[in-house]
Amino acid sequence: MSNPIKIMLVEDQKLMRVGLKSLFEGQNEMEVALEAQSGKEAIEKFKLNKPDIVLMDIGLPDINGIEATKKILELNPRAKVIILTSHISEQEVLTSLQAGACAYVMKDINTDILKVIIKTIKDGAMWLDPQAVPILREKNCGIVPPRQMSRAMFKEQHSNLTQREYEVLKLVVDGKSNFEIAQELTISEHTAKAHVCNIIQKLVVDDRTQAAVKALKEGLV
Repeated sequence: MSNPIKIMLVEDQKLMRVGLKSLFEGQNEMEVALEAQSGKEAIEKFKLNKPDIVLMDIGLPDINGIEATKKILELNPRAKVIILTSHISEQEVLTSLQAGACAYVMKDINTDILKVIIKTIKDGAMWLDPQAVPILREKNCGIVPPRQMSRAMFKEQHSNLTQREYEVLKLVVDGKSNFEIAQELTISEHTAKAHVCNIIQKLVVDDRTQAAVKALKEGLV
């Protein structure tokens, strides 16, 4: 059995720290090994330890999470920092990525998706909340390719997905249940479930959550 992913949680609100930490209790895949309540504390603890992932809040009491991310990346350019925030602003999205963050994630994200994101970031991926993608496209930052190029690249890699499966996949990304997908597309719930199963198989993932993350990561939606 492989070692669990060691996470350093950087969050100044105790209630939020307790809630986030509870997500990883009782499992073997990942654990909160370190906690910090400020940017400076995060930097000092990062120096002394080697967490696999840093979950970083932006609004911290001394230096903010973006500045702390920059300092951590100066200490170790291979560090993997996930910005976990409660809102999206153009400046914070851009400066977070410029500082070296691997992901920009909203705090209201589905917990199962957050766990998948952590795994993919550990493996070297990058992830952006869908609300952040238009900001990068509008600014022409070169970080996220144009939508049509991304769609074409995704279809080239997964050309065995049918048009209907693409429609279902988009609704899966939106967090819709099989029942809601059926209502949206005017099909039976059994048919919706079959489409989801086919998508999971064709994308070579384990479940609908991983299918959604893969679709977002590869730029389909």
